[in-house]
Amino acid sequence: MIKIGRAILSVSDKTGIVELAEFLQKYNVEILSTGGTSRALKEKGIPVKDVSEFTGFPEILDGRVKTLHPRIYGGILAIRDNKEHQKQMKENGLVPVDLIVCNLYPFEETLKKGAEHEEIIENIDIGGPTMIRAASKNYKHVCVLVQPELYGEFKKEMESNGGGVGEEFAFRCAREVFRHTSKYDFAIASYFSGRIEKKELPDEMDLRLVKVQDLRYGENPHQSAGWYRFADKQFAREQFQGKELSFNNLLDMESTYTLVNRFSSPACVITKHTNPCGAAVAGDIFAAYEKALETDPLSAFGGIAGFNRKVDAKLAEKMIERFYEVIIAPDYEDEALKVFKKKENLRIIKSPAEIVQDYDFKTLNDGLLVQTPDDKEFEKMDAVTARKPDEKEMSALKFGWTVCKFVKSNAIVIVNGTQTVGIGAGQMSRFDSARVAVMKMNDNFKEKPAPLVVASDAFFPFPDSIDVLREAGVTAIIQPGGAMKDKEVISACDKHGIAMVLTGMRHFRH
Repeated sequence: MIKIGRAILSVSDKTGIVELAEFLQKYNVEILSTGGTSRALKEKGIPVKDVSEFTGFPEILDGRVKTLHPRIYGGILAIRDNKEHQKQMKENGLVPVDLIVCNLYPFEETLKKGAEHEEIIENIDIGGPTMIRAASKNYKHVCVLVQPELYGEFKKEMESNGGGVGEEFAFRCAREVFRHTSKYDFAIASYFSGRIEKKELPDEMDLRLVKVQDLRYGENPHQSAGWYRFADKQFAREQFQGKELSFNNLLDMESTYTLVNRFSSPACVITKHTNPCGAAVAGDIFAAYEKALETDPLSAFGGIAGFNRKVDAKLAEKMIERFYEVIIAPDYEDEALKVFKKKENLRIIKSPAEIVQDYDFKTLNDGLLVQTPDDKEFEKMDAVTARKPDEKEMSALKFGWTVCKFVKSNAIVIVNGTQTVGIGAGQMSRFDSARVAVMKMNDNFKEKPAPLVVASDAFFPFPDSIDVLREAGVTAIIQPGGAMKDKEVISACDKHGIAMVLTGMRHFRH
């Protein structure tokens, strides 16, 4: 049991500090304090001894040096049942300090308000982290509080133990200290790195995650899962209604919303298992939704629909005719939200249109693969066949190329203007992806759309896919090029009068 007889109170966040000091008074705890905390307590009539009076050494260097003194650290670090420690304490006139209440200079808050570099540097705490780390190291004899949220539990602990706290509680408080200081140092290190680190992929990468919430389960019900965000990224999504988001919902949302916001015109994307099953651009999002749905209405069942414009009541009424898991958009009219309430389980998510991704991560058993995001479109746009794509075909090819980046490899996307009409995703051969895309188009469009163009996320290794696409009525193809048999593929296109454009940049999506 740690009997609390002497405490140091030195906090930047003064929430609840006066009430805590008044509580300590009831147990005749001697209170030492510094600077603004000392003034705040004295104004309330609470007896306080300044740390400078306790150490016999003044605060110096504009407050940069306050608690860094042997009388402080000897009192904190001394092991109470170690005879040699107690002998040295007596020889040096030291007394024990049993409680440290300290939170650190507001470094992150200073960053967020856009302060100048000099002010940011002055908000790097030195004495505070040293003092709370020292107390945590000696948790068997010293209790340390770094969060106002702990004050209530601390008071109950003291009341239950006649003015002392148990070792278990002190150990939990010590853990909070090291979590607190590691987060603090992470923020400082990130700031310094941001000023000097110029590499796209740094030599060392520190990741700090904060849990947003526990999820009901992972990809399957027998898997536990949680949703975490990066500590330096602010949570921007807002959920208006519906069940909790699932692991798979979040993955599909990310894919949907990232794609739909690649378009400047009103657009809709419907996603299933991270693959778009329909995408379209139109004069308004109602028309874009109808065209995206037309691509593959069967696969759209239970999918996620995303928009890059505010959703109105007319569109909401149309959408509740079908079953979707999630709808995500930058905003909603009030009347649209009222309409969606007719389906209380439908998740309605508001998310900002601005999407910034620094890195793309994939997991391994022993670590992570890290890459920069696939945020480039093409290196070139070379028409390599005898027939060149006309203006309409080229516009459609560019639309299909954007969609194709978000389809799992091997990817074949058949497009009619600004509407997908057949998508082949995730097949082990490009030939099979082409056949799947054609099958999907034939299933859903009884009258063959025209003209048709195709986007392929990587090169055609053989000309066999060209034959499949020619029979479907395709007149133009966009692909990266770079295969050993490029000449044969181009020759097959020339044979059938198909225009082909090479981009020099592939877009595999594993």
